[in-house]
Amino acid sequence: MTPGAAGTDGRLVDAVLMPGFSGETVPDWLARAVDGGLAGVCVFASNVGPAFTELTTALHDRRAGMLVASDEEGGSVTRLDHRDGSSWPGAVALGRLDDIGVTEAVAAAMGRQCRAAGVDIALAPVVDVNDEPENPVIGIRSFGATPDLVARHTGAFVRGLQGAGTAATAKHFPGHGSTTVDSHRALPVVDADLATLRSRDLPPFAAAVEAGVRCVLTAHVLFPALDDRPATMSAAVLGLLRRELAFEGVVISDAVDMEAIAGTVGRGAGAVAAVAAGVDLVCIGNPANGYDDEAVYLEVRHALLAALADGTLTRPRIADAGRRVAQLAEWVRGARIAADGPADDLGRQIVRRVVEVRGDVRVGAAPHLLDLTGPANVAAGRRREPWLAAALRLHDPGVTAGGRDLPDAGKPLVAVVAGPSAALDAVRDARPDAVVVHVGMPDRWRPSAPSVTVWGDGRAQADVAAELLMGR
Repeated sequence: MTPGAAGTDGRLVDAVLMPGFSGETVPDWLARAVDGGLAGVCVFASNVGPAFTELTTALHDRRAGMLVASDEEGGSVTRLDHRDGSSWPGAVALGRLDDIGVTEAVAAAMGRQCRAAGVDIALAPVVDVNDEPENPVIGIRSFGATPDLVARHTGAFVRGLQGAGTAATAKHFPGHGSTTVDSHRALPVVDADLATLRSRDLPPFAAAVEAGVRCVLTAHVLFPALDDRPATMSAAVLGLLRRELAFEGVVISDAVDMEAIAGTVGRGAGAVAAVAAGVDLVCIGNPANGYDDEAVYLEVRHALLAALADGTLTRPRIADAGRRVAQLAEWVRGARIAADGPADDLGRQIVRRVVEVRGDVRVGAAPHLLDLTGPANVAAGRRREPWLAAALRLHDPGVTAGGRDLPDAGKPLVAVVAGPSAALDAVRDARPDAVVVHVGMPDRWRPSAPSVTVWGDGRAQADVAAELLMGR
């Protein structure tokens, strides 16, 4: 069955689907799907090239109401700036500064950037309360570890994004901040009672709803106190969002290609259960993870069509979901796109205000950089080397990077870390003069001198760290 087929049911199903796709142009299968009423697409780094605005224009021109979404959080998670790094510092630095006016200004600038590039929905902000210091996937993507702090900045970020004409998405409902497992890799379980969830995790989502957030994205996390299914597939969990928080906008699933869903119930069954539970827009995921884009889109589409045919999924439920998505598209078409904003240097200004320096961190000529940050955060994507390497080379082309071997004693050494580790201990034992640049979540740990803690792992942090290391 080709995209756009299956008559009325096919259009009902396509109106709630948001696949990813491969390449920097519109593939034929996607063009047919858009013509058939596909709700939208989620773009990833592999889609963003020099002609990206031509790509988004082609999608929008193909059908009125076509939506383009992207994970555009600032800091370590960016798609539009994946080659050079985001000029915006990320949530943890904004939370550390704790100036909601600045947070709103940053979000507004990001919103303008999104709309200029043809992105209608930013899958941001991350409003998870990072209560677990060993969290492998949220961490510096969160505004902080307390509900009040995260709630304040959530409201400001939503107002900034949407004031610039980009729909905001509060994620990951009802909270991914207390996990020790990354839902990209497996199904996390949060053993907290409902009272704890209400007091710790829900306030930032309530703040997002109060600020008028257009979208909320679900967590592939199991909350046994509420249900025996992950939140994405749980009517009980999503009922909290609709009834308790009175959210009336679009509920978006986290990507069903993530292992928490794909590796348990499967992508198709997961999508069916998600829509039945109350999800309005199914994010299918990123084909760069190693699968055929059209084949997986069809897998999910066929599962939804089969569920309609056998009564597992009702037509009124899927039609209601499509109605909400259409209303979102109407809001996007009518949104005023702001034309001006803060200075380009605002991101670095924020980092300079929160950076912590211990000891003399100036290094000599042609330093070597060791990356001790550990495995890449799947949400952020993989980079060839830390942003700091490129930032240092702007000051000194002789900078080297890579490998795990220590350079000769006479060569200055910089170690980039996300937290304490045996590898860092070994470097410090061998080279006590090594300067440590801490880019991780600094709630409970700071490296000893000489060191720089920059509150995040984006380009803005790298630029400021490079200035300090080079004595500028």
